[in-house]
Amino acid sequence: MKSFRAHLFSLRTFLALAFVASQVLTVVSCSEAQEHTAGAINPEDSVSMMTSYGVNTLISDSGVIKYRIVTERWDVNTVRRPSRWEFMKGIFFEQFDEQFHVQAYIQADTAWYFDKERLWKLRGRVNIRNVKGLIYTSEELYWDGMKHEFYSTVFSRVVTPERTMEGTYFRSDEKMDHYLVTNSKGSFMASDVDGSEEESQSATEPTDTLVEEYVRPAPEKHRSN
Repeated sequence: MKSFRAHLFSLRTFLALAFVASQVLTVVSCSEAQEHTAGAINPEDSVSMMTSYGVNTLISDSGVIKYRIVTERWDVNTVRRPSRWEFMKGIFFEQFDEQFHVQAYIQADTAWYFDKERLWKLRGRVNIRNVKGLIYTSEELYWDGMKHEFYSTVFSRVVTPERTMEGTYFRSDEKMDHYLVTNSKGSFMASDVDGSEEESQSATEPTDTLVEEYVRPAPEKHRSN
């Protein structure tokens, strides 16, 4: 009986000591645990602050509704520098006048809007049509919201009911009423040029010297997007 009680005492003592030891080890392990953290996120890799799908909305300029934007996906990223809106699934614009009449349609495969500079960058299959029948196509076009003009430094094609022009430099007002194509060639109406019949069928206008005056080069920080 005595040996049984001694055995029982030693067993109880062992269990108690084991419990105390486990608590001590738990406290020690918690106090010595190290926090493993990832490195700081690079702003260049930051995700969008807001993403909207299936967008069909009106945009105002100086309190007047000027545009309708239709896009499958709209990302707003205020962390990247410069901050921007991104339209990686394509974009479609309707452009209105003060009476809310449609003045032009604008479409592109991808687009970026740099809100601080009010600068749009359209890329891919860029197409513009206005109410006067002008059709513009290019692979890249900039839209300056401060100067209210379009410009491009890549190959562009302008087709109107009267003529067709192609060139590597383009500049225009927002309504596409007044435009300039430099380093260009195209077909014209006979009344547009002077000279022989051959010259009236085809004309070339190598005006490279006017590029700096009429076309603002694309900002370097936007070229790689």
